[in-house]
Amino acid sequence: MAVLRPAGEFDQSYAYDMATMRRRWQWLALAGFLALLYALPAYGSPSLVSFVNRAAMIIIAVQGLNILTGYTGQISLGQAAFMITGGYIAVLLVTRLDWNFFLALPVAAIGAGLVGLFFGLPSLRVKGFYLAMSTLAAQFIIPWFLRNAFPEVLNGAQGLNAPPPELFGVVFNQPGRFLYISLTVLIVTTVVAHNIGRSRLGRAFVAIRDQDLAAELLGINPFKYKLQAFFLAAVYAGLSGALFAFHLRHVNSETFSLNDSVILLGMLIAGGLGASVGPILGAVLIQGILELATMAGPAVSPFLPSAAAGAVQALRPLFFGVVLMVFLIFEPRGLAHRWSLIKAAWRLRPFSH
Repeated sequence: MAVLRPAGEFDQSYAYDMATMRRRWQWLALAGFLALLYALPAYGSPSLVSFVNRAAMIIIAVQGLNILTGYTGQISLGQAAFMITGGYIAVLLVTRLDWNFFLALPVAAIGAGLVGLFFGLPSLRVKGFYLAMSTLAAQFIIPWFLRNAFPEVLNGAQGLNAPPPELFGVVFNQPGRFLYISLTVLIVTTVVAHNIGRSRLGRAFVAIRDQDLAAELLGINPFKYKLQAFFLAAVYAGLSGALFAFHLRHVNSETFSLNDSVILLGMLIAGGLGASVGPILGAVLIQGILELATMAGPAVSPFLPSAAAGAVQALRPLFFGVVLMVFLIFEPRGLAHRWSLIKAAWRLRPFSH
């Protein structure tokens, strides 16, 4: 969809044309919203703080998947495995080498990116369903390796305990304090992901997604850019996994499973493939629905006495499956597309029909 401008607004320079936000009130609204988020521990309930914490870390992983699947068109079912990789690398650097968490975080992201680079090699030969199956291998190989290799270092199936992050004497050992870390990382990753989509690299990704043969004829090396997309997606997953490991204070081979990879892909579909705001909308929506399913479990259990113990666990995939099916049928382009239609209708008022 072409970008519509409100009546009387003209692009007088290239910088103004490329600006994400063009009005002062938009910057003020964004600053106010971020200030409310950072002040959330002061007025929000513990459950709300925990929800925002989890949502922020999940959005980071979905942003990486958006670069790979939304921009480049490469389907991946191994994002959760790269999250485990980032979590293990960060915890090992902090506990074994006595690194500070804030130094270990980018190194863990790069380490996960290199692992993702290896599992992206099949993208040279296969695509579509076959590529999804090849990335699925990461979801089996990486957890098996972490459970069985180097038990004296990786501690087998028990996993590793993570100490709370510390900076300048401040210990981030509570969800309210950890929220500052997750929100700051989320802001950085959002800015980077948005600018990747508008850069030469992002345009090459989109060209490969739309028609890889035509992109190759135009001088774009598909294999090179596909590997870069796999690397960036795994870097984002590694960041998310490292944050989760220190937020949960523990990580093992089952911390993130194949089910989580499917949910991350569902979040991207619900939010909108290839849109900067898609991961945010999709992750918040699906995470909210999963929380709603958790709260609805006790209310449903009296009607299912034979399955009362597993009612909560059963409702989560049920709610997720129904929502994903509804989006695939009625809104296949996701919430980001609907949001763009709403903005267009507002700018064209009173002639939006």
